[in-house]
Amino acid sequence: MTESSGAVTDVASLSFEQARDELVRVVAELEQGAPTLEHSLALWERGEALAARCEDWLLGAKRRLEAARASTERGGDNRSGEGA
Repeated sequence: MTESSGAVTDVASLSFEQARDELVRVVAELEQGAPTLEHSLALWERGEALAARCEDWLLGAKRRLEAARASTERGGDNRSGEGA
């Protein structure tokens, strides 16, 4: 976590679950108190990047659900009449 650009770049490759789990660890470490102010700031920055990654995943999931719902409402999924 010493290279902030490397840490932020690394976040972009994380799955939602990986980002969430690491964010939980970062928050726990911040709550326990980091040994130095510099380390606290690095953790905070990493946490912000992880939270943004989680939000990106959640917004993407929401868009996919809305698209699926819209498709169903337009009649794109008309399987209820099959087999009757």
